Amino acid sequence: MVNETDKTKATYHGAPMKAVDILVELDTTYLFVEVKHYEHLEELIIGPLDDHDTLTKKRDHHTWLKNYLKYKFRDSYLYRHAEGKTEKPIHYLCLLNFDNALNLAINKNLRKELPIGKPVQRWQKKLCESCQVLNETAWNIAFPRWPVRN
Repeated sequence: MVNETDKTKATYHGAPMKAVDILVELDTTYLFVEVKHYEHLEELIIGPLDDHDTLTKKRDHHTWLKNYLKYKFRDSYLYRHAEGKTEKPIHYLCLLNFDNALNLAINKNLRKELPIGKPVQRWQKKLCESCQVLNETAWNIAFPRWPVRN
């Protein structure tokens, strides 16, 4: 699944929504994979010694990224639901070029908002089985059969 713009392609959806970068269909599960590489990491890193304006700007960048990742998943889920292809558990994997601490913070907030699991009793189905935000090193440890290389 990609954000296809060519109407003649089978992957074209035509809806004004975003899609994850990679969709993997395995025998028992789907993987939604989003890959992002940021040049200016300092815009997202919140340090304890920042002044108020800088801290506010960095929180805004962090919130923007979390929301961007959240809506990429949700839009992709809607595409797959409309295609009748949400019968398998879905795992969301975000490959970012941040350190483990920042990835952990993004993951914590993202997991709350997707939401992971079945958040209320009346839901019959989970939207997402799991969510992981990883850098290249953590990805290669977690998925040695699918290594990331520069």
